[in-house]
Amino acid sequence: MINLKFLIIPSTLIMMISDGFIVRGPSGPLVVPLGGSVLLPCSVDSLSSLEDLEVEWKRSDSQTLIHLYQDGDMESFNDRAHFFTDDFTVGNFSLLLMNVTAEDEGQYTCTVHSGQESNETVVEIKVERLIVSGSNKSISVYVGDDVTLNCSVDSHIPSEHIEEVSWKKRVKDEHITVLLYESNKIHPDSSDEQYRDRVEFFSDEIHRGNFSLRLKRVRTEDKGLYMCHVFAGRFSDNTTIVLQQLGLSGLHIVVLILCIIACGSALLFCSLIYCRSNNSVFRLQMFLVFCPNIIMFFALVFLGVSEGSVYETVCCCALYVVRPVMLLYTAPYVQQFTGNIKTWILVYSYDTEYIVFSSVLYSVLFHFAWGKSLNYAGFEALIIKVLFGLVLLFYLFYSIYMFGKISGKLSEQVIKILNVLANTFLDVLPSLQLVIMFYSFGSARGGLFIVAVLPVILSATRWNWDVTCGRNVGCSPLVMRSVWFVLMLLVTTVMMFFYIMALENEKDRIGWACIMGFLQVLWTIFHFSLAFEDTDFPRVITVYVFGSVGVVLISAVALMTELILKAVNGEGPMGDLRIVIFSCETLFISSVLILLVFAPWIKPCLESFQKSEEHSTNARSNQTTPTGSV
Repeated sequence: MINLKFLIIPSTLIMMISDGFIVRGPSGPLVVPLGGSVLLPCSVDSLSSLEDLEVEWKRSDSQTLIHLYQDGDMESFNDRAHFFTDDFTVGNFSLLLMNVTAEDEGQYTCTVHSGQESNETVVEIKVERLIVSGSNKSISVYVGDDVTLNCSVDSHIPSEHIEEVSWKKRVKDEHITVLLYESNKIHPDSSDEQYRDRVEFFSDEIHRGNFSLRLKRVRTEDKGLYMCHVFAGRFSDNTTIVLQQLGLSGLHIVVLILCIIACGSALLFCSLIYCRSNNSVFRLQMFLVFCPNIIMFFALVFLGVSEGSVYETVCCCALYVVRPVMLLYTAPYVQQFTGNIKTWILVYSYDTEYIVFSSVLYSVLFHFAWGKSLNYAGFEALIIKVLFGLVLLFYLFYSIYMFGKISGKLSEQVIKILNVLANTFLDVLPSLQLVIMFYSFGSARGGLFIVAVLPVILSATRWNWDVTCGRNVGCSPLVMRSVWFVLMLLVTTVMMFFYIMALENEKDRIGWACIMGFLQVLWTIFHFSLAFEDTDFPRVITVYVFGSVGVVLISAVALMTELILKAVNGEGPMGDLRIVIFSCETLFISSVLILLVFAPWIKPCLESFQKSEEHSTNARSNQTTPTGSV
């Protein structure tokens, strides 16, 4: 059926005059949508007879015959073209062309012969089409360089009538938005986080149908398939481009070298310590604690500069800044320190790590929430700022309190006031942290329940268990510490449940969950000193070596593997380094927590083992003494 909407017959006709008759055609081009039908007008005012009548339609450019009427017979050279033979008697020789294709665009000549007379008219067709074209070849680029992904729109549709142009990248089974043009505007906020501030259109070229994408500072994870999809009315088309063969940048090579140096230094210092005597290893132990971690810190900084999430980089860098504090606490040579340094290591080391890392983490969360604050009403945005202010205020109070206790430069009265303020905030801090998580990740659900119930649950962890359950109730140390440990497992499970619920809509929720799990274990160690007076720590060499050497090796190898596989495949095995780095660190500090809690039973076992080793060594020494020697 002919769609009359597209049968365009102008009222003004071009008349080509001859001695006998006039052939009429349209005054201008006929515009027809791709796949539609169009009537090519061709008529004469008067026709004396159909005898000796000949009508032919041809392509003007190639003279290809389309349709022919001659001697009463009709012959078609195109199965999509048709005459209206019943209208020949009234001089109508129009041609119906159906299912118009892009190749049908051009000029057509209608020639009418009657006896010795003839005349013609020319009809032009313009196909209203939407053709999107790009690069036919895959694109190769070095990491850190800029690249242009071509996308051109060939259409008779004006650029202002193009409704939407979307650039998307295929990631596994879904497509993420790279950049969006809609309603004659560019929408940079629609870009996925990894492309934010790195993609742009060529604004001056849009009116020409050029929607090419400029991708700046290419990263290894940018490798893959990109699609430019154009929508204009009921028309749509797309083109795809493959970005591949991403070479490592200079910064990536630096990261790989630093990771290798970190692994080598950790193994080297550990080997030297094992080979030296106890009197000469103190300096080597200090190198083992600080050097590999400082090198890994710079490796992560360079990785963050070249690519990667800001939140991922900042959290991992903060961990490698503070983790030497816990290593000093677990080191077997800690007794060699003196004065305030020894006091700080033995009493406030895990407190320091918790305070510093938490401050960094919640600053990152504040920045994350600030970016989403436009989605909240005015009151909710105010609540977010107040909550972050309270948490940071607690960290400030407790930091000043620790400084005063260690240095002795604050009066006793000021220290008591700061202690009361810090302990007050300590009771509500976990609830505030959880509410911040819910608001930061766009889900305030459950916030009131957390504020109302969680402080009641956590208050039991703030008892002095040596006094409350030991002296007053008469519980044995084994019962007290076992009950406290089970209670803390329950509290940790409840809090991790709320953390996971707050993160349910985040695509990188596993990385965030690993961070929160690490922070929760660190918080448990922090509370141990408040619950028990006896905090003597059995320093096990295996735990110390795992923390100082094993964690660095696993993290460095994971970083190198992720970087190399990203360059080769465009996607690493993990996608988020926080999963490996914080999981390993959580395993390390969990070992520290177990040693702290069950120290009264572990220390005798260690002492017995050491005596057994010494006895075996002495026995071997006696066996090797020559007979008759004094």
